[in-house]
Amino acid sequence: MGMGMSLVKNRWAVLSLVTCLSLSTGCNPDNKSGANGSPDAGTASKASPIRIDGSSTVYPVTEAVAEEFKTSTGMDVTVGLSGTGGGFKKFMRNETDVSNASRPISKDEMEQAKTAGIEYVELPICFDALTVVVHPSNTFVESMTVAELKKLWEPDAQGKITTWNQIRPEWPNEKITLFGAGSDSGTFDYFTEAIVGKAKASRGDYNASEDDNTLVQGVQGSKFALGYLPYSYYAENKDKLKAVAIDWEKDELPAVGPSEETVMNGTYNPLSRPLFIYVNKKSADSREEVKKFVAFYLDKVGELSKEVNCVPLPASAYDGAKKRWSEMKTGTVFGGTPEVGLTIDELLNRETKE
Repeated sequence: MGMGMSLVKNRWAVLSLVTCLSLSTGCNPDNKSGANGSPDAGTASKASPIRIDGSSTVYPVTEAVAEEFKTSTGMDVTVGLSGTGGGFKKFMRNETDVSNASRPISKDEMEQAKTAGIEYVELPICFDALTVVVHPSNTFVESMTVAELKKLWEPDAQGKITTWNQIRPEWPNEKITLFGAGSDSGTFDYFTEAIVGKAKASRGDYNASEDDNTLVQGVQGSKFALGYLPYSYYAENKDKLKAVAIDWEKDELPAVGPSEETVMNGTYNPLSRPLFIYVNKKSADSREEVKKFVAFYLDKVGELSKEVNCVPLPASAYDGAKKRWSEMKTGTVFGGTPEVGLTIDELLNRETKE
């Protein structure tokens, strides 16, 4: 730094000090507080951000709502994507106001909330079609049965089921490169429950990530890859991925591919699943901006979920969610365990009975 610049800097430092000393209210060089350490007027008047974290599946929906909310109100919202399990961990530590979840809250998480004194409002927001994908140049895989997927993903498959011809003899003797959700992801919990038969039961020798964009890039970059991810990430990358139709091996139905129509009519099973947000009741009771955001969310999510390739719920479901929110009805309508193949109609019946 030159001598002239040093003199200018020193001059402003002296002027600032003189100004501070001349003010009867005192001065904080970090500009964090006024007299007696109290927040300054600018800081006090600015509301802290609404804090959201959790599911990467729900992230695109919540991010879309958050952006419209910020544009409409000027209020700040931060949205993270550490996975459903990771999001609930932050929620139980009072680090977030809202938790995105691609599965219902678990029994362990319910106990943690009780221990931490956290009450929550559970709000279903839309549906997802969890999608099995392969590389677009893959011409031999059009559909797979649940039994074949289990054979590939169950814990006993680790180090043993490694090539395509081990799944079907007519498929090539090429190594399968696997991509899937990380263990903090609700997608991981749901997929293992639906396909393997037990939540979190999975082979460990695969490329895991809570960031679904990483999974997209992984499958796209490997000719003999297979992975699973939320439908919205597949729909945004149809030119880079190929969806595999799922044969549930029930009711003699043909293999069914993921789409809004097959989720709505209940035929895409067992990989259709409801998505949720969980709201900290104390945050809503103490912060008007949180109340406004959730009300805005329930007004807009039906429209915005379509824009990010999630399946919106019927209007009656959103009416029910709004009623639950207005009454601040806490707790869950689920028993703390995953429910595989739940259809929209079954979700609505559950909400109505509750």
